Amino acid sequence: IFQRQLQQSDCQNALMKKVFDTHMLFLQINQSAAALKHVFAALRLFVGKFPSAFFQGQADLCGSLCYEILKCCNHRSRSTQTEASALLYFFMRKNFEFNKQKSIVRSHLQLIKAVSQLIADAGIGGSRFQHSLAIINNFANGDKQMKNVNFPAEVKDLTKRIRTVLMATAQMKEHEKDPEMLVDLQYSLANSYASTPELRRTWLESMAKIHARNGDLSEAAMCYIHIAALIAEYLKRKGKINIF
Repeated sequence: IFQRQLQQSDCQNALMKKVFDTHMLFLQINQSAAALKHVFAALRLFVGKFPSAFFQGQADLCGSLCYEILKCCNHRSRSTQTEASALLYFFMRKNFEFNKQKSIVRSHLQLIKAVSQLIADAGIGGSRFQHSLAIINNFANGDKQMKNVNFPAEVKDLTKRIRTVLMATAQMKEHEKDPEMLVDLQYSLANSYASTPELRRTWLESMAKIHARNGDLSEAAMCYIHIAALIAEYLKRKGKINIF
């Protein structure tokens, strides 16, 4: 009976959200490497059984899971990094299969967004995270079942884009004591995502945080106004609002 309830409305329901949040708690609270191994196994079963919860409808669950898995990809334990990388690869592959082997658009977008958020929130991109990206690429290269489709190429493109974001972030770190230069770099990165409003919004929010920390409240307000304009433009294209 609970499975039927979880599958209601294509898995977009309150019970599914509660079950998902319970899984996420195990990643958000510090766990041993042995405990995390079991959490990752449970998440593989969960994603495999209810893929539409992540790859259909609202992207909230997909984005939250990507964020938490990427945090684990930066874990100090090598075994946890490997387990997290394997789960992330499994997640992308499920997205590809759910889309009838056409693309991984949703997981791609949510992972880039999660990387951008993690850079602003926690700081990632060192050797541990690079090691996890290499593991994911190795999975893609060695997956014989996916050899004759474009999935491995999509995975490589995604990891390449993540590295580009990390390189830009490294430049930002060099100029972290120069607020104006730092924001210029943030602005350039935001503009590079002009065709992807959701990612552009993420970097504009990061810029706003930097301005607010430096006491530049008018500049922070301009970032939020820009975000509001992006949202209004999106809603207009969807026919949700009229803008004269």
